Amino acid sequence: MTEQQFTWNTEWPAPAKLNLFLHIVGRRADGYHLLQTVFRFIDYGDSLRFAPRSDGKIVLATPLGKLADADNLAVRAALALQSASGSTRGATPSATQGATIHLTKRLPLGGGLGGGSSDAATTLLALNQLWHTGLSRAQLQTLGLALGADVPIFIYGRAAFAEGVGEKFTAVTVAQSWYLVIVPPVSVPTAGIFASPALPRDTAAIAPAAWHDGFGRNDMEPVACGLYPPVARCLEALQAYGDARMSGSGACCFVAMSNQAEAATALAALRQRMPDLDGFVARGLDEHPLLGLGDTE
Repeated sequence: MTEQQFTWNTEWPAPAKLNLFLHIVGRRADGYHLLQTVFRFIDYGDSLRFAPRSDGKIVLATPLGKLADADNLAVRAALALQSASGSTRGATPSATQGATIHLTKRLPLGGGLGGGSSDAATTLLALNQLWHTGLSRAQLQTLGLALGADVPIFIYGRAAFAEGVGEKFTAVTVAQSWYLVIVPPVSVPTAGIFASPALPRDTAAIAPAAWHDGFGRNDMEPVACGLYPPVARCLEALQAYGDARMSGSGACCFVAMSNQAEAATALAALRQRMPDLDGFVARGLDEHPLLGLGDTE
């Protein structure tokens, strides 16, 4: 889809991400954990639609259950862009810019797939164009980092080796893969995993060039599995099909497959054994669908 086709009232994609590995290599004095990971986008996720408002308000037309609208990352992203760009400064109230946000939610909350972060990034990219605010992609990444550590990767827009708190990127090439993703029936709060005294915080760091497909592990897996047994059960079931891993702080788990048919067959077999199993098959993406939108610097 070309840039010109993304307009008001069209669907803007917010894809999921997978962490192909995730190591905790240290901790800053302010308590933030230092990470190394590889982010990979997949062709499955949420989508958003935006309608213009002239009253300067940000309105979420599709509330998410118990999550307050003010805590929704898409709403927070729109407000942050308003503040940073001065998009609410008009000669009269009718000249101010706002938006109504319609969010189609497919990614689970607390799933480790970056759903809220992806929604926020897509909101920043979309409204930056629709409001003609003119911020660079680098400026949007800075705004995104204040919303959450995973937001910048979705604005950066490429498969990447990430460092720092997850905001320093080196582009990497990832083998073409399909992924079988399982969604355990639990929501895992990231803060709870990071707070665990059992979480390792001293894994040896590597240079980005040393990373290769199949490298490493997810340091958060043992903690999540101990606290949430359904995560452990899903990982155990996936191990029959390859090197299964948890994404992010959980709960979702995945395994790479060579083609779509193989992944679909595996999912069908798992559903026969576990009738209530929730999962999907998705293709790996080298680039975010909105990478070509506007300023790519």
